[in-house]
Amino acid sequence: MNTKVLIADDDPLMRTIIVVSLGEAAEVVEAADGDEALSLLEQDEFDLIFLDWDMPGANGLEVLQTIRARGCSMPIIMVTAEAKREQILKAIRAGASDYLIKPFESEALREKLEKHYPTHATS
Repeated sequence: MNTKVLIADDDPLMRTIIVVSLGEAAEVVEAADGDEALSLLEQDEFDLIFLDWDMPGANGLEVLQTIRARGCSMPIIMVTAEAKREQILKAIRAGASDYLIKPFESEALREKLEKHYPTHATS
């Protein structure tokens, strides 16, 4: 069974890059902003989330905090163009499992998937 992944990013190109990078290793659901991501999380269960930091509506950190406040423990990988140490530490303290800094290689994304959800089907 494939890993079910939620990709929340306001940039459609970035969502496409992540989808292509994941290949057939995951069933992917996309959200264009933080509010849509939270709505999708109320409707369905996911094994892993790739969450952009800077989005309209609820930003990535707010979405992360809301998810963790609900008691959800699935891995959440923050995706950000900001590589500032303080921002990364803030995300980790809020419950992020890991982070991915844009731009990134497909292999780096697949390594995060393998690290946080090693039982996914390989393609």
